Amino acid sequence: MTSGCCNLLVITGPTASGKTRLGAVLAKKINGEIISGDSRQVYRDMDIGTGKDLRDFIVEGEKVPYHLIDIRNPGEKYNVFEFQQDFIRVYEDIRARGKMPVLVGGSGLYIEAVLRGYKLIKVPIDPAFRATLEDKTMKELADMLASYKKLHNITDLDTRKRVIRALEIEHYYASHPEKEPHFPELNPLIFGLRVDRETRRTNISQRLYRRLKEGMIEEVETLLNKGVSFDTLIYYGLEYKYIALYLKGELFYDEMVRKLETAIHQFAKRQMTWFRGMEKRGVPILWIDGNLPLEKKLTIILEKMEERE
Repeated sequence: MTSGCCNLLVITGPTASGKTRLGAVLAKKINGEIISGDSRQVYRDMDIGTGKDLRDFIVEGEKVPYHLIDIRNPGEKYNVFEFQQDFIRVYEDIRARGKMPVLVGGSGLYIEAVLRGYKLIKVPIDPAFRATLEDKTMKELADMLASYKKLHNITDLDTRKRVIRALEIEHYYASHPEKEPHFPELNPLIFGLRVDRETRRTNISQRLYRRLKEGMIEEVETLLNKGVSFDTLIYYGLEYKYIALYLKGELFYDEMVRKLETAIHQFAKRQMTWFRGMEKRGVPILWIDGNLPLEKKLTIILEKMEERE
């Protein structure tokens, strides 16, 4: 990140804070296009559970262009390396057409990987290395991962598969010097939507019950019928994980809803922790009260943009 005239706007914040609508209305006003910064909205047929809310992209009767949504089939894996490469391609295309890229999303790792220009390389599967980990316990694997001085891959340690993949990446990096990737010079203005804890909890709960009524369980059933495995859905986490466990018969309905609601609240808390960490690592976030009217939020952003010109 460098100082100077803004060439990228970023709208981030925790889940259910109103990022998508604000980003779309802003993009419409400034002749911009949206780049999604969400790790799960890349998947087709995963609409309700990932909160795509595609109707939010309709502003004044027109669809605001968006990118990196619906670019992978369900069941595929997508990671921060691929996101970084996709972002660069889309960002440069938008700028080449004289428009303003607006990065909108709450996946902190993805957003930080772009803003701080993480040096990432594609790590292949290593069957021989994986074989050395087969007999180790989860604690032993977690201890191995913690022993690395610099973790290139920050990941949830909730499944054995994730921990082994993280170790595989660290093992590869240890024996392969990092390459210097092509990366555009970014001069971003970064805005975060902040809502108080109680409002955030209320928004999350209301949205969860609305999505259940809109057919979120049926969406997961459809994915299963298309051949997406239970293990893959559990890997995707949150809505897909708990609904899959319910459909598998491992959770009662009320139990599923309660556990899912709690998990989403915890996820939003982790998002805020990540954003605070980003600030400590040198990423300046201009926080806006998420409870302000949309027009007031737009005014604040546009004024900050004028100050940077």
